[in-house]
Amino acid sequence: MEGSRRVTVASSHRVEESTLLNGRVRLLQPARGYRAGMDAALLAAAVAARPGETVLEAGCGAGAVLCQIGARRPAVRFLGVEREADMAALARRNLVLNGLDGEVAEADVAAGFAALDRPRADWGVSNPPFFDDPQALRAPDPAKRGAWIADDGLEAWTDFLLAGLRDGGRILMIHRADRLADLLALLGRKAGSFRILPIQPHADRPAKRVIVQAVRMGRAPLVLLPALVLHDGSDAKHAPAAEAILRGGAALDLD
Repeated sequence: MEGSRRVTVASSHRVEESTLLNGRVRLLQPARGYRAGMDAALLAAAVAARPGETVLEAGCGAGAVLCQIGARRPAVRFLGVEREADMAALARRNLVLNGLDGEVAEADVAAGFAALDRPRADWGVSNPPFFDDPQALRAPDPAKRGAWIADDGLEAWTDFLLAGLRDGGRILMIHRADRLADLLALLGRKAGSFRILPIQPHADRPAKRVIVQAVRMGRAPLVLLPALVLHDGSDAKHAPAAEAILRGGAALDLD
């Protein structure tokens, strides 16, 4: 979050307006609970959608990923899917606030893409909840539970994106590095041409996150890309390459 101020909207949550990408994005999000952070920014930076293409996001929350893609990629259309009514309403407001073309459907990923009755998209993105088992971590704040616990498992999210994309469409997901094998197995049912970007907190530390790109019905060999290192040990908040992506609008080129 680069800056914020309190505003009033029709929601059961108190809401703040924040700015992202050095003020290029305005975002309404709950003042308390889950808030957009680095994962959303990195995921958005990796989407190379072209004008006229449609980006589908599973679990869009307040729309931070969609709005940051929109700031980077003009003339793209968006379809967000979010099961929580208040968050879906904020995402709709945020699309309008940022002058973006699209819609947000209030729906559960577990119900499947076919239930939306929408055309298949060119891109499918998601920053899904990191845990399947509520016993795997200390109970989160109730306001954050939906962002941390995948009630129907990671498979529901991968199946939704695979069903929602045209052949040749690209899926991008950011997740814990220790779930990489699961992501490859689940997406590999109908996708391939994997390109994997490890994200390391420091150059001498293991990756904590991975961004996985897959092509629906793709068959090219898997490519493991050089890691993105977030911190270089200097007094700066982020390493120069990471700072350029998070604040400067540089793209994450997975191709």
